[in-house]
Amino acid sequence: MNCKQFNSIKLEEVLQILGHLPTKQTEKEAWFLNPFAKENHASFKINKNLNYWYLHSEGIGGNNVNFMKKYLNASVKEVLEWAENQNFSSFQQQKTSNSKLENLSKNHEIIEIKNVQHPALLEYLKERNVENQTQFLQEIHYRMNDKNYFGIGFKNDSGGYEIRNKYSKICLGKKDVSTIKSNLNSVRIFEGFFDFLSFKNVENFLEKEPSNYIILNSVSMIHNIKNSLKDYENIELYFDNDEAGNRAVEMIENENKNVEDCRILYSDFKDLNDWLINKNPLNERQLKHRRR
Repeated sequence: MNCKQFNSIKLEEVLQILGHLPTKQTEKEAWFLNPFAKENHASFKINKNLNYWYLHSEGIGGNNVNFMKKYLNASVKEVLEWAENQNFSSFQQQKTSNSKLENLSKNHEIIEIKNVQHPALLEYLKERNVENQTQFLQEIHYRMNDKNYFGIGFKNDSGGYEIRNKYSKICLGKKDVSTIKSNLNSVRIFEGFFDFLSFKNVENFLEKEPSNYIILNSVSMIHNIKNSLKDYENIELYFDNDEAGNRAVEMIENENKNVEDCRILYSDFKDLNDWLINKNPLNERQLKHRRR
């Protein structure tokens, strides 16, 4: 899905998928409570003829892409990834006639998959303080636009790979979440796989019991897991400390019981991996042990 196609979808349908319903509407316009913040009086208006929104309380407006960029605090690419995974009724005919959109990185060829062993990748993992968690990762060598590349690969549930190195952050194949199941009744949810790897590094230190794990690989994928969360008695959230993370936590808390926002652990940092890199609680524990 491209920007033109996404902007052609009724914004009312987009808001409905996100859980926002109009407080009042006419043939030409619809009014909503501010989707970006809490308010008591509706200040968000949609012009149905133009499919254009305007937020009176902030004096801003735009099209669907502008709205989702702000709502998810995401890039245009991430917005389109999210849109591609939704079931918009007003886009079904276009979607079925354009099957080429199946892959996010279409013009690629995976050349080799092996254990992580390249010195540059091992050094990168060391910089992120997760060098001892390579059992969850693979080294992916691939070709794109007639050039060869390699990176750390983290597999998702659709067989695609999140690829990371010092200079690249892409997805090869279909974008999806990654699920690690243990047949338990609890689940921990992470925004990205470096946060998951960071947690595995400190799981014992935090005295946490084993659990199921869901890695979104982008906060825009949160709608793909909404139904599956009903199966869990306990849900722990480890999202980023930003507006998109706040909205994701609020969305899950509103629809589920026994939800714990675990960001207090790293409240002074951008995310869990940032906390591990800069605070490094494992080193603090070792230092205390040496002082005894």
